[in-house]
Amino acid sequence: MGLEAEMMVAFQRTTTATKSDIDRDPGLMSALAQFPSVRGMKKITTLSWPLIIGLGALALIRPLVRIIGHQVDADLGAATPIAITLVISAIWVAVVGIGKTRHPVMTLLFTGLTYAVLSIILSGILSPMIDGRLDGPLANPIAIVPMLLTNALWGLIAGGLALLIQRLRGVRPAENIERY
Repeated sequence: MGLEAEMMVAFQRTTTATKSDIDRDPGLMSALAQFPSVRGMKKITTLSWPLIIGLGALALIRPLVRIIGHQVDADLGAATPIAITLVISAIWVAVVGIGKTRHPVMTLLFTGLTYAVLSIILSGILSPMIDGRLDGPLANPIAIVPMLLTNALWGLIAGGLALLIQRLRGVRPAENIERY
């Protein structure tokens, strides 16, 4: 906070301290009024976390198909993981884009991150049971950050498509609906 902003806060505190509680402007000292960056934190709390966790868990189909295919010695080829990713993406975009989900880009960004975290956990649980040793991102921690970034990008792209669908359907932006 710059000197000018600090002086303004001090002035507001002085002027409001002299008023009684009945006369005081209720929003004068709120963090949302003073610091616009706090608005972004409010968006996170308004996201549909059950939806995010559910869609992230749905994406676990992708590694589970690979694991099951490996266990039964089935050659799934290179097209299968791509096809599964496209189907999962279509489901994400359809659920968020057709619904009136607030903040579709943030929702699917966090969905991608949720999937990454869940798949890291799944890998940590299943790899010792299947291979007899820890394998995957937990065995190679330097792979965790790229995995998170890749899945965040996946969610970001899907979120952009969901937002486009919402706009084409005439759904208003959540920022115009919310009142801070």
